[in-house]
Parts: sequence; structure tokens; C-alpha cells
Amino acid sequence: QVQLVESGGGLVQAGGSLRLSCAASGSIFYINAMGWYRQAPGKQRELVSRITSSSITNYADSVKGRFTISRDNAGNTVYLQMNSLKPEDTGVYVCNAAVVAGREGNLEVWGQGTLVTVSS
Repeated sequence: QVQLVESGGGLVQAGGSLRLSCAASGSIFYINAMGWYRQAPGKQRELVSRITSSSITNYADSVKGRFTISRDNAGNTVYLQMNSLKPEDTGVYVCNAAVVAGREGNLEVWGQGTLVTVSS
């Protein structure tokens, strides 16, 4: 079984910073990509940022220049550094991973989500 554990959400004032972490564990052979999605109130879930095993990154236009995604050397933990936060960044941030697992083969795994609230 593959699990994603997120941390780092919270309440911050506009202009502030937060750092989210997501650690993958379980019977993982390989992680193809990890990323962060967010679910804002009344809106559809959207991709915020993603990083592949080759360290290719992509970002939503709304966060370019403010957010940075990275991963640790082992490749099992992904971080999202969020700077210059805006109230519209508020939402539940959910970690996602595309992995090759021990028995299940190719899997898409989701975390439980961590709430980010940016006050104006």
C-alpha cells in the first residue's frame, strides 16, 4: 500500500509564506511524478505544480514566480514553497503521486489534503 502524508498548511497573512511537505511511503518501486493540487471553495480542483522524476517542473499560471516545487534526493518527498501568498491561494492542498508500486503496478495516489488559509 502506498501512502502520502502531507504537512505544513496553516493560516497566514497575505504576503506571507508557507512550505508544504508530502512524503510518500509504502511498496514503491518508482515515483514518476509528484505534485500539488488545490481545491478552493466553490471551485474545481486545479493543478498547482508538479515535478517529474527528471525534475521537470510545471506551474499553474497563477502561482508562477511565487511558488517553487522541489523534492529530496531520495525522491520520495516533495515540497512546495509558497511565497507572496494571496487570499485567492486559499484552499485545501492535496498531494498527488504517480508511482509504480510493488503489487499494484502503476498507481495514482492522493493524500488527505492540508488546509491553507490566506487572510487579507
